[in-house]
Amino acid sequence: MLKIKINHSYKIYVPLAVLFVILVLIFPRMGKFNYDYKKGSPWMYEPLIAQFDFPILKTEAQMQAEKAELGSSVIPYFRYSETVVHNQINLVEKLDLGECNNVKPEILNAFGRLYSSGIVSGTGSGYLPEGKTFDSNVIFVQKDRRARKIPSSEVYTVQEAKDFLLLFLTESAIACNADSLCTATGIYDLLEPNLTFDRQTTDLVHEESVDYVSPTSGVVNAGQLIVSDGEIITAEIEQLLDSYKAEYENSLGYNGSRIWLWIGNILIALTLVSVLYFTIYYTNYWVFDEFNRYIYLLVIYLLATVMAVFVEKIDPSLLYLTPFTLIALYLVAFFKKRVVLPVYILALLPLLIFSHNGLELYVMYLAAGSITIFFAEIFNRGWRQFITASIVFMVLLLVFLGFRFIDGIGSFHDYRTILYLFIGSFLSVAGYPLVYLFEKIFNLVSNNRLAELTDPNNRLLRDMAHKAPGTFQHSLQVMNLADAAARSIDANVLLVRAGSLYHDIGKIMNPQCFIENETLGARYHDGLSPRESAIEIIKHVPDGMALAEKFNLPDIVKDFIITHHGTTCTAYFYNKYLKEGGDKANAEDFFYKGRKPNTKEQVIVMLCDTLEAASRTVKDNSAKTMSDLVENIVRSKMSDGQFEDADISLKELNIVKNVLKSYLQQVYHARIEYPKRMNHAARP
Repeated sequence: MLKIKINHSYKIYVPLAVLFVILVLIFPRMGKFNYDYKKGSPWMYEPLIAQFDFPILKTEAQMQAEKAELGSSVIPYFRYSETVVHNQINLVEKLDLGECNNVKPEILNAFGRLYSSGIVSGTGSGYLPEGKTFDSNVIFVQKDRRARKIPSSEVYTVQEAKDFLLLFLTESAIACNADSLCTATGIYDLLEPNLTFDRQTTDLVHEESVDYVSPTSGVVNAGQLIVSDGEIITAEIEQLLDSYKAEYENSLGYNGSRIWLWIGNILIALTLVSVLYFTIYYTNYWVFDEFNRYIYLLVIYLLATVMAVFVEKIDPSLLYLTPFTLIALYLVAFFKKRVVLPVYILALLPLLIFSHNGLELYVMYLAAGSITIFFAEIFNRGWRQFITASIVFMVLLLVFLGFRFIDGIGSFHDYRTILYLFIGSFLSVAGYPLVYLFEKIFNLVSNNRLAELTDPNNRLLRDMAHKAPGTFQHSLQVMNLADAAARSIDANVLLVRAGSLYHDIGKIMNPQCFIENETLGARYHDGLSPRESAIEIIKHVPDGMALAEKFNLPDIVKDFIITHHGTTCTAYFYNKYLKEGGDKANAEDFFYKGRKPNTKEQVIVMLCDTLEAASRTVKDNSAKTMSDLVENIVRSKMSDGQFEDADISLKELNIVKNVLKSYLQQVYHARIEYPKRMNHAARP
């Protein structure tokens, strides 16, 4: 057995170096606002003074309130008509006022003043929808292709224009009676409105004003105190801090030397890569020896970082929509859970370090990912994946609401974020099929693929059950035995089950050669020499590899075919050969040309294969007999050097032995002898 030690292969450190360089290049190029604060809590830092001018951003509640107010009030839009003004002035000039003709200049002066301000035909309130009112204080007036907002008090209605004309003429001390003159000559009737209400433009301007609300409500100047040391953060102070933080990160960013920013990113990237390396080292060192799985793990880690960094740059709110739980699913498809959770925790660290609300997002997705890892094995197929997605959404929602309760009930009405969490939870279902693409790209075997291989209804296993039923039953028993052993030492149970079912698949090619498939009266090896029999027996390994190639079995399953006998010999025929005077120096045909096991899963299948076959020959089913059988077989394999390349420890081997002893004792325990049924009189 190998002792774990530092691997100096460049295949480990070159990919880590590449990952390090990529992280340095994609990390943000601006500083982060390094103050944590929360409404209702005291400011725990030195007094914060604005280093620059910045606008005060309105809160979402303020924006919604302004939109609601604008939506309920409509500002009317009028068009100024020069044609009306010109025509009406001409009509006044043509009037014959008789004895009062000298008053005409005063009348024209009054008309000029009225039309320069504007005479409206009406407000247009008759067409307004229910619940809408006109803003009585201001109106829009378009003149010379320019529209301006003016107080409604500056324009006249027709009646107000008549009153103004009468008052103006009266104050001018004309000799004639002003009211009689205007009535008799029809001057009142010439006060035609020159401001015409435009319904279509009013609607358009109203919609635009509702859609756009200024996001700011003032400015804080550089040098102004924002918050003092120990001061309780109120809603107003929180609004100032949020505004200062947004301006700092979006506009100012980083105002120090750029070299220090690069050094900071380098140190953070180096730390993350180093922690990732030691996480793999302590959780599953042997991943380093499986280059394709190792590269896949680094790629998934990088994918999580890219998602966090780039979505943050596009729109921080979209981080609630991003399905980070997919990272957990992509990992759990190919790795043990004891590897998945630590790597997933590390993969979320860039989200914590660089994102707005990083702590909240980190806790949310950490909780959701942990639940995903737990339920992925239970609800991992078909429509049941939606159950996992629903549970994930509930976890995300609960954590999100927990943070909202801390912030105060007033910030609770963020339904868009809740919608994002819901959509993001179910995006994990849509993104999961990429596992099969990764399986092809990285030449991996997912747990789903292993589960499919263990289905006895697939073609190759059905062929075995039909052509070699004894071997099929033997494989099922080996699978059950190996399953119990694998669970006891946290080995890959699905892989062990698949390896157990396919390790003897080559016997399909010549089933009668093996005693478990012999029929009554037919003995395949009668008339064959020990060497010929051994050659026929050993042939099931290369036959199995040929079938595995034909049916595209994964390499990780093929390994069980080539390692389940390792380099052992066909003991029965080898001993028979020696008893007949055979030469040990010429006995290579009696030894398997396989490979010694190098994983604990392969060791388990090798032991269970031998034990299952040997246990059938034992006549004494006592606990001591079964215990001795296990000890002898394990001792024989070890003395033969079959485990010298395997990653199984002595402690794990002892656990496996105890499990196998217990299992065999339960399977072969003594049973009571059923008595023959005594004859009884017929029931009345």
